[in-house]
Amino acid sequence: MSSPTPEQLQTFLDIATEAALAAGAVLQSYYGNLETIEEKGRPGDLLTAADKAAEAVILEILNRHFPDHAILAEESGQLGEQQSEYLWAIDPLDGTTNFAHQYPFFSSSIGLLIEGIPQVGAIFDPFHNELFRAAKGLGATRNRRPIGVSQTAELSKSLLVTGFAYDRRQTKDNNYAEFCHLTHLTQGVRRSGSASLDLAHVACGRLDGYWERGLSPWDITAGIVLLEEAGGKVTAYNGSPIQIKSGRILATNGLIHNSLSTELMQVHPLSDWGKHLTTNV
Repeated sequence: MSSPTPEQLQTFLDIATEAALAAGAVLQSYYGNLETIEEKGRPGDLLTAADKAAEAVILEILNRHFPDHAILAEESGQLGEQQSEYLWAIDPLDGTTNFAHQYPFFSSSIGLLIEGIPQVGAIFDPFHNELFRAAKGLGATRNRRPIGVSQTAELSKSLLVTGFAYDRRQTKDNNYAEFCHLTHLTQGVRRSGSASLDLAHVACGRLDGYWERGLSPWDITAGIVLLEEAGGKVTAYNGSPIQIKSGRILATNGLIHNSLSTELMQVHPLSDWGKHLTTNV
């Protein structure tokens, strides 16, 4: 297919924004009012009525506007032809554990891959009323104002963020060693519990870099677009092109990217890392 026009991308972005805002309104209505909290089978992998209700709103909006597009949703899984040139990767509530504990750091994330490449993203933080948006070639914004990455050029002066996957109790590849190693080399490493907001905060310059493993496409698709349009860089740990299904991401302001990649590879050698690669979405 031919590349989408800026006008088409803007339309996709507007619908993604509509969906993210609608889901955020649902989350606001449930915040502090949850009656039950379920586990999805893995310790700590929570599911609430808010996840389900927010996803239902997103699916209704996307299906109404783009009935032929495929969807990959955290709760509903694969909907439609997954090899479609248009694939929406959605997380209705990124940060469910935070939400369940009334810790105010969570979001709705709506991303669109076109021919396997992240090209549209909308992330809404309903607690702080912050809307992050971007589309390929159209720039990145926070609450409709342009944003850009930080200018921190030294790893020793950087503030990073990361996370830990649900399988961290069962695997030695749990990111603990990387966390300790980089805590000693930087001004600090935060752990927020929402991958999409981590990427958004790197994009707007609050943080300088982010890495994590054990992620799904719906966690990072929107954030990748946002960060790249804000002037940042996104790759695999070793600096090669990111493969979204690998579940691993290195995302920075660009200036500390090589240094952070080098340190990650010292802790997590390529010989071990390579076995996690899969083909892209």
